[in-house]
Amino acid sequence: MILVAVVAELLEEYTVILTRVLQQVFHDAPFPRRMRFLILTNLPYSSPAPRVSR
Repeated sequence: MILVAVVAELLEEYTVILTRVLQQVFHDAPFPRRMRFLILTNLPYSSPAPRVSR
């Protein structure tokens, strides 16, 4: 049971790190703005997109 808990914790940390890396990659990617928004908001552990006031 302890091994399962350790593996689950490692997978959670890995997912968080992978999400941060993907956010950085897709934030600067040459995709249309709407596509970038959809990709970034559908990542697990992603923070809500900041509102842009115009």
